[in-house]
Amino acid sequence: MGCCQSCFFKLPISDDNKNNRREQEQRWENHHPQQQQQQHVRTKHSSQSTNGTETTGGHGGGGGVPSFTEFSFTDLRAATNNFSPEFIVSESGEKAPNVVYKGRLQNQNISNNRSWIAVKKFTKLAWPDPKQFAEEAWGVGKLRHKRVANLIGYCCDGDERLLVAEYMPNDTLSKHLFHWENQTIEWAMRLRVALYITEALDYCSSEGRPLYHDLNAYRVLFDENGDPRLSCFGLMKNSMDGKSYSTNLAYTPPEYLRNGRVTPESVIFSFGTVLLDLLSGKHIPPSHALDMIRGKNILLLMDSHLEGNFSTEEATVVFDLASRCLQYDPGERPNTKDLVTTLAPLQNKPDVLSYVMLGIPKHEEAPPTPQHPLSPMGDACSRMDLTAIHQILVMTHYKDDEGTNELSFQEWTQQMKDMLEARKRGDVAFRDKDFKTAVECYSQVAMLQLRVVKPG
Repeated sequence: MGCCQSCFFKLPISDDNKNNRREQEQRWENHHPQQQQQQHVRTKHSSQSTNGTETTGGHGGGGGVPSFTEFSFTDLRAATNNFSPEFIVSESGEKAPNVVYKGRLQNQNISNNRSWIAVKKFTKLAWPDPKQFAEEAWGVGKLRHKRVANLIGYCCDGDERLLVAEYMPNDTLSKHLFHWENQTIEWAMRLRVALYITEALDYCSSEGRPLYHDLNAYRVLFDENGDPRLSCFGLMKNSMDGKSYSTNLAYTPPEYLRNGRVTPESVIFSFGTVLLDLLSGKHIPPSHALDMIRGKNILLLMDSHLEGNFSTEEATVVFDLASRCLQYDPGERPNTKDLVTTLAPLQNKPDVLSYVMLGIPKHEEAPPTPQHPLSPMGDACSRMDLTAIHQILVMTHYKDDEGTNELSFQEWTQQMKDMLEARKRGDVAFRDKDFKTAVECYSQVAMLQLRVVKPG
């Protein structure tokens, strides 16, 4: 899931799309004035949790998570290079019913230059009612926590249904646990993963979102610092019809097989299977694992790659917790607070950074690109105003501005050559409708004009 370095223009929304969206919004306001007011409030405050304690979204000392918003389909199509297969990051690729892409937006609202996003594209008619989809998305979008890969937006254009979340660049727990190449996840990191995910589940439960669909190793993602986060996509169903479990879940809770309903206790059962994954390094049927735990054969269940590098006492506590999560009777399973209380004391390397334990390089944030005011030509190109561009070209004839610096003849000659080359590149780019390159070249010409003085 490494990030490519390409960047895309944010394409303008057509007048037809704008008119359609205005009509949809007006109909919504006419029929739901109270909910419209609530949505306005949520837009303003969506970067804050209701308890006000988690606003950074796990970005350390950096800025906060972008406010929840609605994206146009045009924006997301451009960000994902027209939903290119090369941008797919979901484990099942194009075979999955709902595909997840990475994308990049030119969006000044995304702090610290974090313009990478994850886009989940639902199948056609998965959510036929746009109002219901929007309401579900808003419900998840108000959540903000450093243990969650937060939802930052959605798209509801026509019959298109998409969710937009923070992008996690360091793969999934499934990849690190089952398909590792250089090193397996060390024991202390596995304990950290278990704790962080329970903290995410406990937060969601406290905020009135106790249901999580398809909780498994694919839903645990690693951010730029190597910290594990719970994907927000599992907080929404895959479709409006209520079918909550997909083929990604190897072992479904027994009560779901009986009545087809997901409950908070079902989430605890699924977390128990994740604990088994962390302990064993492989998929083990819960019934088989329970038999071995009861027979005191827990060492046979442990990942052989951890041999000699884990605490038997700590492993016993985690196995006991897993067995409680996997109880057939939902009422006998622990709640999320019990999970946190049990796992928190087991953390034995609190000062070691996650990316070190994962054995991945530290993510270095690229410095933000300096913002310089555009020249009149650059501004006209950025607005794609062909009339203004033509007028500037006719009026100026690329006349040099007066400067204040005296240069030698050689320096003046070289700068004139540079300016001529930049001008030529800008003209070629403009003819090819490569407006980004044209802006850069014409801005370079303008900067050189300010510096050049003809030698006396």
